[in-house]
Amino acid sequence: MIFRTLAVATLFFLVGCGPMLVLPGGRLSGTPAPAPSDWEWTDEVSTIQLETRPEDPYSVNIWAIGLGDRLYVHAGRNRSRWVENMEKDPSVRVAIDGRIYDLVAFRVREQEEFDAFANHYEEKYGVRPRHEDIAEVHLYRLSAR
Repeated sequence: MIFRTLAVATLFFLVGCGPMLVLPGGRLSGTPAPAPSDWEWTDEVSTIQLETRPEDPYSVNIWAIGLGDRLYVHAGRNRSRWVENMEKDPSVRVAIDGRIYDLVAFRVREQEEFDAFANHYEEKYGVRPRHEDIAEVHLYRLSAR
C-alpha cells in the first residue's frame, strides 16, 4: 500500500512539472525569448511543448511544423483539451530547447493554408495528416503576441 501511494505521488509530481510522454503537465519553465521571424529551424525538433489555459496551465507534447514566420500545431479531428482551451483563450506558451515563446493561436480555416502545412508535415514526419478537409480538422497557426 505504501509503495502504491508513493508511486501515485511521484506520478502526480512529475506530471505537475510538465508534460511527460502522453500525460499533460502544468506550467512550462524556460528562458523567455521573442518569437523568431522564421520558425523553419523547428524542422530539426521532433516535438515541442505547448501550454494553454494561462490561469491554470495545461501543457502537452506535440508535433509542430514551422513554415517561415508561422508555427503550426494540429489536432486533426480530435477536440482535445488543449484545443478547447485555445478556443476559450488563444494565449499560449511554447517551449523549445529551453526557451519559452509567448504566442497567440489562430484557427486555420483556409484549405490552401492547410495544404501547405500538410505537405511540410509529410516532409518532416513521413506521413500525411489523417484528415485533410479543413472544415473537419483543428489546425492552429501560432504567432507572436
